[in-house]
Amino acid sequence: MGMIQEFKDFAIKGNVIDLAVGVIIGGAFGKIVDSVVADLIMPLVGAAFGKLDFSNLFLVLGSIPAGTGTTLDALKKAGVPVFAYGSFITVAVNFAILAFIIFLMVKQINRLKREAPAPTPSAPEPIATPEDVLLLREIRDSLKK
Repeated sequence: MGMIQEFKDFAIKGNVIDLAVGVIIGGAFGKIVDSVVADLIMPLVGAAFGKLDFSNLFLVLGSIPAGTGTTLDALKKAGVPVFAYGSFITVAVNFAILAFIIFLMVKQINRLKREAPAPTPSAPEPIATPEDVLLLREIRDSLKK
């Protein structure tokens, strides 16, 4: 019974929940970035380099069986070892773009934090002297005369 309670305590801690939310949002954000890269940026890069498709860049490291296509998918399905450096280039470009987007987001958040006026600690207002102390001071001053 104690182990179940410990697990419940662990599972409902704020850090675990925050981590789960972060992982889910990170996965969704990763899909968005993958789409930006695959659907928006890579076609532009491909157009700039003569419609080059990085994902189909590879070197065949074994013999190709007769009747097998020469595309990367066909070779992989046939079990032919291939050095798929184009896939690596695509993943590296995805990472660079993702890192740049995160950099821009963090930079923007930091800029917004700096622009928000920090509450300036104003000089503390003098504490009002209680009435009885004022009355005692008046009596003291009148006795001095």
